[in-house]
Amino acid sequence: MPDPTTPASSASPATGPAADAPDSRRYVENKPPRGVYVRVFIYVVATHVLLAFMSLLVYAAKTR
Repeated sequence: MPDPTTPASSASPATGPAADAPDSRRYVENKPPRGVYVRVFIYVVATHVLLAFMSLLVYAAKTR
C-alpha cells in the first residue's frame, strides 16, 4: 500500500546517480560533526582544571 502523504509520480524515486549505489554505501548524516566532540572534551578538561585550581585555593586558604 503506498504512503498517502507522498505524491504519486510516474518516475521511480530511485533515479539518478545514487540509484546505482547500494543502501550500505549511501551517505546518511546520522553522527554529529567532529567539532562537537572536541568542544565537549575541552569543556570537560577545563572544568576539571578549574575544580582542581579551586581546591588548591581552598587548601591554601585553610593552611594559613
